[in-house]
Amino acid sequence: MKKLFDQVSLRCSRITTNAYSTSFSLGIKMLDKKFHSPIYSIYGFVRFADEIVDTFHDYDKKKLLTSFTKDTYQAIEERISLNPILQSFQLVVNKYNIDHQLIDAFFHSMELDLEQASYDKKSYDEYIYGSAEVVGLMCLQVFCEGDNQQYESLKSPAKSLGSAFQKINFLRDFNDDYQEMGRLYFPNVINIENFSETVKKEIEVDILNDFEVGFEGIERLPKAAKFGVYVAYIYYLSLFRKITQKSAAELLSARIRISNLRKLGLLFAAFIRLRLNLI
Repeated sequence: MKKLFDQVSLRCSRITTNAYSTSFSLGIKMLDKKFHSPIYSIYGFVRFADEIVDTFHDYDKKKLLTSFTKDTYQAIEERISLNPILQSFQLVVNKYNIDHQLIDAFFHSMELDLEQASYDKKSYDEYIYGSAEVVGLMCLQVFCEGDNQQYESLKSPAKSLGSAFQKINFLRDFNDDYQEMGRLYFPNVINIENFSETVKKEIEVDILNDFEVGFEGIERLPKAAKFGVYVAYIYYLSLFRKITQKSAAELLSARIRISNLRKLGLLFAAFIRLRLNLI
């Protein structure tokens, strides 16, 4: 039964999301139920591609990514895949008419992870667009449910929010990215010694600007999506505030985390703000 196969595929995407990201899973659970499976499907797809370039060190990553890319487009075109993650993703792409250029840009950034270890401003912006902003835009296409006017009006804040989240990820994972994969994402940080307090402060100001634009978009999201996105926003804002309290040297020696108990506290605070119509 095709329906059962689709259900199993969607379940695989949910399991993948829950296994890899407690914070993202929490945000999805706060969306309207109709958005759960589509957003799990997008995350599962993104996560598998990310795993190829980040963790499969004993394998030919380029070959695996090329194969995964080919399989993705084939699944979308044929509307079927025996890979459950790609099956659930193609269901979303075809149902919500996800722009294929967003998928192209995403795969381009994954390729950059295999080819590039440091970035200038142009390639940095290009990488963030493909690795984070387009993921936010895919989700936004789901949230807008075919309302192109609404989608166009929210594109800029959605990109800013995705950009802020990714830059915070870079700061949080700075040490791991450098020590394990030799990656330095921030522009003109050509070695670890270049990451000074001044550079860190400049990055933080940039993130604050992204947050400001992104929050304005959250306020205008459809009601069914607003709370879930806001939960993700306050989680990243809390993580960002914790990062700002650390020195550049501390970020090079330890990964900054938000405890599960703290996440529950943030969820409760977000719920209160929603009930008081503060978002």
